[in-house]
Amino acid sequence: MMKSLYILRIDELSVLVKDIVENFKNGVIILRGDLAAGKTTLVKNIVKELGVDDEVTSPTFSLQQCYGGNIFHYDIYNHGLEHFISLGMLEELERDGLHFVEWGDEELQKILTSAGFDVMVIEIEKIEDDKRGYKICTL
Repeated sequence: MMKSLYILRIDELSVLVKDIVENFKNGVIILRGDLAAGKTTLVKNIVKELGVDDEVTSPTFSLQQCYGGNIFHYDIYNHGLEHFISLGMLEELERDGLHFVEWGDEELQKILTSAGFDVMVIEIEKIEDDKRGYKICTL
């Protein structure tokens, strides 16, 4: 298990993004944080760093967005984990690529690690309007 902590202004986010892109190329990244903490902003920056020009939006109502063929973005806030599982979305996570799951909880984390998925958890905390804390744990 690897843990890191970054405290960055929004305009310094590229430091974290480059680290993620270089060290985590395939697997599930669980994003946690309050509303408007910056979960989707982080995904937008990673997608851009990977050279994909697709518009990144929160999949709050659609449950899943796909970018560039191998970047997947999920939001389970409105429907919860049980709904996510009942729709067969765990099988989607088996596809090669990066999978971002906003609002993934510890139960999802346990399911994924016990099934052998590579998992990174990023907890985002709003410190100031333009500053965030990012706690990263790779399992």
